Parts: sequence; C-alpha cells; structure tokens
Amino acid sequence: MTTTDLPPEESEPKERVAHPFRTLRELVDFVSGKSLPSAEPEEGLRTEALPFPFLAIVGQKEMKLALLLGLINPSVGGILLVGPRGTAKTTAVRSLLDLLPKVERSLCYYGCLPEDIEMGGIDAVCPDCAKKYAEGQPLSAPDRVHLIELPLNAQLEDVVGGIDERLIVAHERLRIRRGILAQADRNLLYIDEINLLADEIVDAILDAAAQGSYTVRRGPVSAMYHSRFVLVGSMNPEEGRLRPQILDRFGLRVIVRGLDNLSERLEAYHRVQAYMANPRSMAISYADVTLAAAEEIQSARAQLPKVVLPNKVAKPAVNLIQKMGIDSLRAEISWFEAARAYTAADSRQEVTPEDLQAVAPMALRLRRSQFMADYFSSQEGEEDEMNSLLEGLEGRK
Repeated sequence: MTTTDLPPEESEPKERVAHPFRTLRELVDFVSGKSLPSAEPEEGLRTEALPFPFLAIVGQKEMKLALLLGLINPSVGGILLVGPRGTAKTTAVRSLLDLLPKVERSLCYYGCLPEDIEMGGIDAVCPDCAKKYAEGQPLSAPDRVHLIELPLNAQLEDVVGGIDERLIVAHERLRIRRGILAQADRNLLYIDEINLLADEIVDAILDAAAQGSYTVRRGPVSAMYHSRFVLVGSMNPEEGRLRPQILDRFGLRVIVRGLDNLSERLEAYHRVQAYMANPRSMAISYADVTLAAAEEIQSARAQLPKVVLPNKVAKPAVNLIQKMGIDSLRAEISWFEAARAYTAADSRQEVTPEDLQAVAPMALRLRRSQFMADYFSSQEGEEDEMNSLLEGLEGRK
C-alpha cells in the first residue's frame, strides 16, 4: 500500500492569507489562467518529492471542480475520472495533498469514536476506549485528511486486513492488522486504473463503502473497522470497461479530455517544465493561493450544514431525472449533495437552479443502463398477459 504522510500541524495557526476573491471558484479560475514565471533549476541539491500544485493544473475545470466538491462534501459519493492517458487525472488527485481539510481522527487502533457511543452505547467501542470514555479522556483529535492509494497488485488480505504475525512472534498475541479499507476511514481512497482491479477486491470495496464498516474474521479472532471514505478512481476506457456495480458507487463522473486550446497546451508545458526544473520553487510560487484555497475549503465544509435545497428547486430536478429514464436514487443524492457543496463554496445558504445546472453533467452522465431498459421492455408482454388473465379471473366472480 502507498500512503502519503502529511507533515504535522504547526503549533501556531498561520495567519489567514488575504486575497481579493469572494469565493473558492473565483480563486481557482484566476490561478488557472495566470502565466507562471520561469524557474531556475536547483543545481547540486536533491529535493524531496513535492506534489504538482493543484491550482497550477491548466484547464480541466470540471475535473478540478468535482475533486473540490468531494473535499467539501463527502456525501457526493466519490469521483470517477474517465479519459485517455496524459490528461492529468492522476496528477490532479495527488495534487490535492495541500488542500485536504481537517477531520476528527480516532486515537484508537480500531477506529473508535465518541459518536459510536452516542449511537450504539458503550458496547459499541473497544474495552480500552470504553475505559477512556468513562475517565473523560478524548477518543479523537483533529487531523488532516490523508490520501490513501490502493495499488493494483494489492491482495485481498492487504485490503481488508489479516493476522498480525509480528505481534504473534513478539508477544504471543493474536490481533488482526488494519487493512487498506480501515486506513482509508475518513480519508480519500484513490484507485488508479480502477477498471483493472480484481473482482474480489472490487466486491470488498463495494461492501465496505455501502455499509461504512466491515468485519474481518480470522479463525477465533474477529474485528470490526470503520470504512467511511471518499472513493476517487481514474481509468482509461481503452484498457477495459468498469463493472456497473462499482460505477454506480461513484456520485460524480468526469469525462477528462485533452486541452483543445493551443495557448493552454503551451502554458501546461511551461508549468510542467518549471516543476521538473525546480519543484520547490514551483510549490513556493503557489503557496499563498494554495493556503487560501485550503482555508476556503475548510470554511465551505463548516458552511455546508446550513445549506438547504428548497422543494421548489428540487422537484423540477427530480422530474428531469425521471424524464431521462434514470432508475438509481443515487442520481438525486449525488446531484443534490454536489449542488449543496457548490453553494457552500460560493458562501451561500440556499441552492438555486443555477447551482444544480452547474453540477448536473458530472452527476447525471453514465447513469442510464441500456441493458435494464431492454430487460424491462422484454417483460412488458408478460405483464400485459398476466394482467389480462387476472381481469378475466375477477370477471368470473
């Protein structure tokens, strides 16, 4: 498994960066359009691996918007990026590191949280956490969201967890080590080339994502882990199709195409060249706007619970979904939650039709199933015959 460790938070909060933009969207649009000065290569120095700045990605507005909405509101249900190679899909996801917000993180190996006790009583947490709770000790602490990557060669035991053999050797104790799904709790789980995953791995991810938790049993030992994560996937459709079961788990679906504008392609080259020459200088040149964007994301997350979707706006949207022939209720959930995040990012508290329109394509595309349409159509004759016979049976009374 590949994880990205973030540096610890500084003890003193940084001063808020002043910028002339009213909203997160204005800031992103401005930074995406500005030209980057050339950077001198660092000679004789070996720098640590720094992610390409998210705000330095040229164009690809829908992809960047979808990822930001996922950070603001995990209830959008995940993001799928579909497109050819070389269109910055993986770069964009890994560039989110400096924008990831804070969450309450469990201090327990098993992921126990105070809300577990509030919902299920003291038996809903492990004995150690029950004791801490009774003594008034905290069960969680603020921490940054992490980006957890699932490698394609991961085995099922890596994903769900298995017996911790080192603990057996050292202490002669049996314990199940946390798998990737447990480590992804309250984080972003990123799967590149998700369409190439083994079926058993896909099934495990689907079950964990649907329930928000899962149980691992290995002989006499069992453990339950939380698995509440935002699933982010990317794929090249040339390499194979995605199973319908896992496609349905992605709330937002983004079609990522190459840049059509000549000047944008040239600017993208200049930025990549500057990054390869001096990653640190590139990161520094975007540090202020990156910090400002991170603060705006955190502010939007705080604003989100106050955002409402009036029925007068929601009803026409549901009618549109029905006219499109979309059966899955996840369409409404993803569309409306994305619109709420979009509204929060704009520092407002009521969703408008314009907000719904702005996020509709990414929430509604790839929803219809021709197979199901044909299947139900083939059953219509049988239904008509059955209803006719039943009416005849009623007439004999």
